[in-house]
Amino acid sequence: MTAIKSDPVRGAVSALFFFLLSAGSAVGQDDGADSGEESTVNYPAAYFSQFNPVSVDDMLSRIPGINLVLDASRGGFSSFNQQDRGLGGSSQILIDGKRLAGKVNEAREQLARIAAEEVEYIEIIRGTSSGLDVQNVGQVVNIVLKSAAARSSIAAQAGMQRYRDGNVEPEATVSLTGQRENLNYLVSLSSQSSYRAEESLEVSTNGNGALNEIITFDRVADQNAYRFNSNLTYDLGSADRIALNALYNRNNSPNSPFGGIADYKLLRSITDYNGVAPMTTWEREVVPATQSNWEIGGDFEHIFLDGSRYKILFIVNDRDNETLRERWEFDAPGEEERKNLYLHNASSYQEKIVRTSYTWSFGEGQGLELGVEGARTTQDTSLRLGRPLNGPADPEVGGLVRVPVGNAVSTVEEGRVEAFAVHNWRLNPRMRLESSLIGEFSEISQSGDVYNSRDFQFLKPKVDLRYDISPALQLQASIEKVVSQLSFADFSANTNQRDEDQDTIAGNPELEQEQIWQYSANLDYRLPNDGGVLSSRLFYYDVENSIGRIELFTPGPQLAATNGNVGDGGVLGFNFDASVRFGFLGLPQALATFGLLLQDSAIDDPLIGFERKVVPYDRGSFRLGFRHDVSSLGLNYGFDYRDRIDGNRTLFDIDNVLYLNSQSDLTVFVEKSGIAGLTFRLEARNLRDHVERRTRFRYFGYLRNQMLRETENFAVTPGLQFAFSVRGNF
Repeated sequence: MTAIKSDPVRGAVSALFFFLLSAGSAVGQDDGADSGEESTVNYPAAYFSQFNPVSVDDMLSRIPGINLVLDASRGGFSSFNQQDRGLGGSSQILIDGKRLAGKVNEAREQLARIAAEEVEYIEIIRGTSSGLDVQNVGQVVNIVLKSAAARSSIAAQAGMQRYRDGNVEPEATVSLTGQRENLNYLVSLSSQSSYRAEESLEVSTNGNGALNEIITFDRVADQNAYRFNSNLTYDLGSADRIALNALYNRNNSPNSPFGGIADYKLLRSITDYNGVAPMTTWEREVVPATQSNWEIGGDFEHIFLDGSRYKILFIVNDRDNETLRERWEFDAPGEEERKNLYLHNASSYQEKIVRTSYTWSFGEGQGLELGVEGARTTQDTSLRLGRPLNGPADPEVGGLVRVPVGNAVSTVEEGRVEAFAVHNWRLNPRMRLESSLIGEFSEISQSGDVYNSRDFQFLKPKVDLRYDISPALQLQASIEKVVSQLSFADFSANTNQRDEDQDTIAGNPELEQEQIWQYSANLDYRLPNDGGVLSSRLFYYDVENSIGRIELFTPGPQLAATNGNVGDGGVLGFNFDASVRFGFLGLPQALATFGLLLQDSAIDDPLIGFERKVVPYDRGSFRLGFRHDVSSLGLNYGFDYRDRIDGNRTLFDIDNVLYLNSQSDLTVFVEKSGIAGLTFRLEARNLRDHVERRTRFRYFGYLRNQMLRETENFAVTPGLQFAFSVRGNF
């Protein structure tokens, strides 16, 4: 079908995959390293004292290769089109060897809130084991806290951010971490700004190259996020443990009279060059939005006398979003405004999860986990559209005329059960094999404007082999079947986030899951004396039922498309990461990082009539970072630069195509600690003042007919952003 999808290349990738396995075994047999070495790296709290850390995040930032650990999904997997309903068995961060019973309120969110002085040690776990509380999909960070009869500490941060329009927004976080006998606790409150101010320019030309329109935009979004987190753990005894986690988050606008409203304003000027003389009109938009979510999770664990373990956990969460977009047009500033759009979109999303499992060891170095997870997910959506047409005014659409929208009111519900078995086998002191099989059984039903119900069954096997060629060099190879979780937003009518000229996009009640066979081989090498980490990964994804745009057949001549299954494709990629200390230059406290992702993909798309890349597996990206700690001065400074390869991502639709170019970001920081026990940080973001550019080509009729109608060139300037903060432990 395509060069990537062809059987010869697929066979070559499989051959290379198994060659790496055999090659690793051969090298390992000749290696003279101590076979009793474990593939876990331990960093005691004393290691970090020279850096004066305030939080766990500060500690982790000093560990070489930490980005590889926290992003096990590198190489494109994190972009995979899934919504992650349910919990699953994998997590990259453990606290005291346990995962948090949360999804939104998960461990990664807690790292900036846990005081550094509460940490006993941090370990990087590179192997797999039935003793782990999770499946290790890459590497796992385990943060072990101190144990004492009574301890507590407060970590606090206050700061401000300055944006391109001169607006300054405050931020603050305070957290309490401690232990009272058998109770461990973490409670935190935070307020963070999501303010955004952008200038945009769109230059449009007709198909013959003549100037069509010039549109300028000024966007301002004013929003603050207030969040409460709590994590409580209580040891009932040496064998029993319970935990309870809670989160509440609400986004508010400081200037709105309505609770929970986020201000979003846009002013647009449109100059039309198609007439005898240029003519300028204006548009103003106001987009208030409410956003809130909460989550409660808990778990219970019992360890039997023989070391086997039973665990049950639950999670309940809720997310509500409501957005109203109203637009007015006028001939000049200060003149009468005429409303020309009313678009109201509301959604409510709830999830209930229960997961239970039993784990035991048997034989020589073998362990087995058997369990089941059940989840019920419900999403309610509604959409109302009003336009200034001929007809009766409707107050429910802002006094405009209601425009009928098919499949606009919908309730989608999924009941899903996963039965799983995970087998861990230590084949020898250097080699570990983890294999798992998951059976997924679900029913997705839809009611409202459309009634539909479908059943799905999938088997998802996985094999993960890790070979310690030496204590420093590890080979990992895996084969896994992954099934996407469909976005419920695609089932019913929704706002079109890709194209401002199209207000809504139709839903597709017949959408089916993507399925991907993932093949990967990874070499991870830790340099001597904690000198750094080098990692390379080769991967191939065999994609079935890829989701993209398909034609929606409607009465009349107007073309329409929606999200649907377009066919099969393939993705081939390579990822290289390096994190190296400058000890060889006499600067052991200087750390440089580099990452490069290269991808190629292909799929034959029937809508556009030719081969394209598999979205979202674009061409790739790169990053470069540097940090230097001058401990004698309590000073550290550095930078982080990230960019995507130009011409990176292309989004095809039925009658247009959008090219997204690079999105570079340069962040520079300097931090000073030791003044009154506090740490001061100054940070500059988007220091290159990068302009985000994209180009859209619109066609008469189908895109595949290549009859160019219009070319739109966009330039968005988010501007520089400066942040200042003060942090400390009390």
